[in-house]
Amino acid sequence: MITWTNRLSLMIILLTGAISAAYAQAVKPLISVEKIDPQFSNIVSKTINARTIAQGFAWCEGPLWIESHKMLLFSDVKKNIIYKWTQAKGKEAYLTPAGYTGKTLRGGELGSNGLGLTLKGELVICQDGDRVVSIMNAPLQKPQAKFTKIATGFKGKKFDSPNDLAFAGNGDIYFTDPPYGLEKNINDPLKEAPYQGVYKIAKDGKITLLTDTLTRPNGIAIFPGGKTILIANSDPAKPYWYAYDLDKNGQLTHGRIFYNAKAATKTDEGMPDGLKIDKNGNVFASGPGGIWIFNKTGKLLGKIKINDLASNCSFSGDEKTLYVTSNHRVLMINLR
Repeated sequence: MITWTNRLSLMIILLTGAISAAYAQAVKPLISVEKIDPQFSNIVSKTINARTIAQGFAWCEGPLWIESHKMLLFSDVKKNIIYKWTQAKGKEAYLTPAGYTGKTLRGGELGSNGLGLTLKGELVICQDGDRVVSIMNAPLQKPQAKFTKIATGFKGKKFDSPNDLAFAGNGDIYFTDPPYGLEKNINDPLKEAPYQGVYKIAKDGKITLLTDTLTRPNGIAIFPGGKTILIANSDPAKPYWYAYDLDKNGQLTHGRIFYNAKAATKTDEGMPDGLKIDKNGNVFASGPGGIWIFNKTGKLLGKIKINDLASNCSFSGDEKTLYVTSNHRVLMINLR
């Protein structure tokens, strides 16, 4: 027989447990460090620390530190807004609409995603909703929702949702095109190409399909020297980082798996996603459990474990600070 006293005791126990769990989550450290190789200590110091600098987003992505303006830009992909963060003013809305300029109401990841700068300092935007890569027709300090589309499709077929960008020293732009911006993803009736592509936009505007063999191409970056490119594949069946050599025409050759994260996906949340490469060729890649750090040969040196999904990252000008977009928030991590 369950008495009111027993019921009350049970309710108190359940309530106490819920409060304890919530408290444990609240006090859980933002980051922790997993050192795997001694080289890790040359990249990340023992005094590494992190803090949340902005939060309240639906899904943030595409961080871009602009040294000349001392500001961080990043996308809230689901809210169709690019935000700006500065030390002086914190978080501010920077540009909207940022990725979808249509009039028909739609859901999904309709906003901007990856961001970058041309050699002239123009803002380049992967616009998921409009399914194009565009340049903003306005100065960085006076943003306006005016765009020039520089890539709209290939051989008469629209892109799915351009996701991330990499810039070659000669001005060529590389980008990935997974299906995440389509409302029904791979099964969306508006999908036109029967593959997921990685493309190049040449200085003269010519668009080249570099590969159609990756199942979910996502983050992309070029190593110093411009001879090798790294591409993340956000597919649970093939959670790999792929490396390719770049030939004299900027085409991909000698493709290989840079690192296989399959084992880690069984214990940690997340997939290979956005990434950046520092001036020494060290790779900082969002993946299962946080930010993975590799040397240029693909040796895993260690991880910055984050207590939420990490989508992408960006360095400060001196590469001593790493900005990480992590689900609903942005973190600033002092590496050294």
